[in-house]
Amino acid sequence: MRLLVRFTGFLFTAGTVLFLVGVGAVAGLIWHFSRDLPDYSQLQDYEPPVMTRVHAVDGSLLGEYAKERRLYLPIQAVPKLVINAFLAAEDKNFYEHGGIDYTGMARAGLLYLQNFGSNRRPQGASTITQQVAKNFLLTNEVSFARKIKEALLAMRIEKTYSKDKILELYLNEIYLGLGAYGIAAASLVYFDKSVNELTVAEASYLAALPKMPATLHPVRNRDRAIERRNYVIDRLQENGWIKQADAEKARKEPLAVTNRSNGAHTFAGEYFAEEVRRDIFERYGEKKLYEGGLSVRTTLDPKIQVMARKTMVSGLVNYDEQQGYRGAISKLDISGDWGVKLAEIKSLSDISPWRMAVVLETSDQSARIGFQPSRELGGAVSKQRETGLVTLDGVRWARAAQGSAKGKTPNSVAQVLSPGDVIYADPLFTKEGQPVEGQYRLRQIPEVSGAMVVMDPWTGRVLAMVGGFSFDQSQFNRATQAYRQPGSTIKPIVYSAAIDNGYTPSSVVLDAPIEIDQGQAGVWRPENFDVGKYMGPMTLRNALRLSRNTVTVRLAQDIGMPLIGEYARRFGVYDEVPNYLSYSLGTGETTVMRMATAYSMIANGGRRVKPTLIDRIQDRYGHTIFKHDQRECRGCDAPGGWKNQPEPQLIDRREQVLDVLSAYQITSMMEGVVQGGTAMALREVGKPIAGKTGTTSEAKDLWFVGFSPDLVVGLYVGYDKPRSLGRSAQAGHTAAPIARDFMKLALADKPATPFSIPAGIKLIRVDAKTGLRPGPGDSGRTILEAFKPGSAPSDNYAAIGLTDDDARPPQVPPPETGFIMRSGTGGLW
Repeated sequence: MRLLVRFTGFLFTAGTVLFLVGVGAVAGLIWHFSRDLPDYSQLQDYEPPVMTRVHAVDGSLLGEYAKERRLYLPIQAVPKLVINAFLAAEDKNFYEHGGIDYTGMARAGLLYLQNFGSNRRPQGASTITQQVAKNFLLTNEVSFARKIKEALLAMRIEKTYSKDKILELYLNEIYLGLGAYGIAAASLVYFDKSVNELTVAEASYLAALPKMPATLHPVRNRDRAIERRNYVIDRLQENGWIKQADAEKARKEPLAVTNRSNGAHTFAGEYFAEEVRRDIFERYGEKKLYEGGLSVRTTLDPKIQVMARKTMVSGLVNYDEQQGYRGAISKLDISGDWGVKLAEIKSLSDISPWRMAVVLETSDQSARIGFQPSRELGGAVSKQRETGLVTLDGVRWARAAQGSAKGKTPNSVAQVLSPGDVIYADPLFTKEGQPVEGQYRLRQIPEVSGAMVVMDPWTGRVLAMVGGFSFDQSQFNRATQAYRQPGSTIKPIVYSAAIDNGYTPSSVVLDAPIEIDQGQAGVWRPENFDVGKYMGPMTLRNALRLSRNTVTVRLAQDIGMPLIGEYARRFGVYDEVPNYLSYSLGTGETTVMRMATAYSMIANGGRRVKPTLIDRIQDRYGHTIFKHDQRECRGCDAPGGWKNQPEPQLIDRREQVLDVLSAYQITSMMEGVVQGGTAMALREVGKPIAGKTGTTSEAKDLWFVGFSPDLVVGLYVGYDKPRSLGRSAQAGHTAAPIARDFMKLALADKPATPFSIPAGIKLIRVDAKTGLRPGPGDSGRTILEAFKPGSAPSDNYAAIGLTDDDARPPQVPPPETGFIMRSGTGGLW
């Protein structure tokens, strides 16, 4: 008995010692691992990398930029269904435990002992709190040391933060595959939905992903993904969080995911979105762009953008097709499964409704084509094969671009296409605009390119931008990055300098041969477009209307290139202008964006505008950090609502770069260009439009820049490596029709509002040819001309450039009208 007591006492003592040693060891371990624990208090101010989202004016998504695709969602905005799905999958006792699930740990430990030596990865027993500790503060190292630190941090986090805060951090941090971080981004990537639109099945699938997002790929491992999704659905039902009927319905639901791209989501807005991305990068740097969670509201109007894209592309294609068919993109062996082979060829993704296809067989009347199959989310080529017919009507345009058959219209499809040809095709339409079922039209990617900018002249807001035929083909933005010669579109700037300094639309300048001694560079003899033809003395209005080069050079010589250079810099066309008269004809280089901005200043009455693609930028907390409109609004913040106080006023302190009266005179003159000059194509629009065409030397670039009272459009057509567009190419026949087609669409629902006449302008009837007041019984054509106070036309007629020995051109009025010829070219008489 005594031995039993002694043995019991020994066991108690030994047990006590072992307990104390164990407690000491645990305390030592806790002390040891606690020394270098990360500072968990940083979670309070944690700002995860959040993607920047760019939106058009109507709120549609234009683009997203991120290294980690994440949208931060407050826990209050997360639906209960989604929360329950993740708790069912990861930690159903989350709201009960203190950071560690001891039952789960025991289960994981037992499984580890069972698998010891098998090289199998140990099963995790981490709670959501432990996962927060690991994801935010630790590494993914598989070790007991990390698990101990994870547990210690979890207990401290639980004492410091609320359960909702911990869950919020977890749901926004976790990686869920396909580049999506957090539930908000994953919901968009997988299902193109916000989280509050997710079904039971969809929420359960997302909840299944944290453990193994790659293994549960919805296409490559569909069966495994559905199995794991259904497991989560079962746990939801088991916990009483969904009804049995809802669970059964969810289990039967197919796993349908959306192949949502990471790029621009507004059709044809890729060039615009990329320009915005560069702007944000320059303003705030790379980290803010890709991790700052900025919300960017741009100036892009999707409807106008589609119109601009449609008309610009149509203009490029029409010109290109007139040059003939250059042949197939490539050749393909069509034996076997042609779809897989065709899928390997890179096609342009942003030129819908054009589609890449391969010719399968041909005859005189048609060719059967097979379209490039799509790819599934996992990258596999779709098994569906779609075919169609290219008929003779679909290849009528395809005249040979070279060889003995050059320029001949084909009378057989087989003359144009042969089996194995890789081409582009789009639906064939009747003359009435109806698609012909199953029939397609041959297309080719145009060699010629160009750009278009559409702008609000009052604010500088860029409403649309087309930087080329296809962003997928070339990311070079010709609207902002291509420096081209503007040709005669520079003339309104030259004329603005003249009219702002004493000239009038009725001032007369000589259109006749002129020689300029350029010293060592020799003698320069500028020519008009119709080489060798001259019209004698003519008003500035008619000279601009008919785009007479020699008149412009004489005018530039008279007022001096330094003054013209000053105005060109004011308008932002050029940064520096050398003292060369040729610059008055547009031989310098500028961009479409700069030209559209310059014309905006004329359209708005001479106020400086700064072009912008961004209206407003907000940070991740909704604070506005940039706003384009800097005008002061007096009375906009009146407290207490409306109390019959004066209505708010916008105070515009922008610089006046051109006299408001001069701006109207130039606008009126450019209206004449549209009504009866080189831009007559735009008369079809049937609305007040002012503008100017420009055809550069050897027709390497064809321009049009113009405006209605509230819309500016600028565009050019030309090859990326400048070369002639043809001996007969003219801006009035190529660029102006593109602007016409755009304006028809853009102004279709707008009233025909005339240009506003500023106070001080005097409208005086003058002879349209001479610019003089019509005499008694004068039966010539007269117009109402705009004059500033004190600049009304005299009864005498004189012209810059005439000498006493000059022959009198037929346009010169007879002596009885008061025509006086004076010598000299130094001023206006």
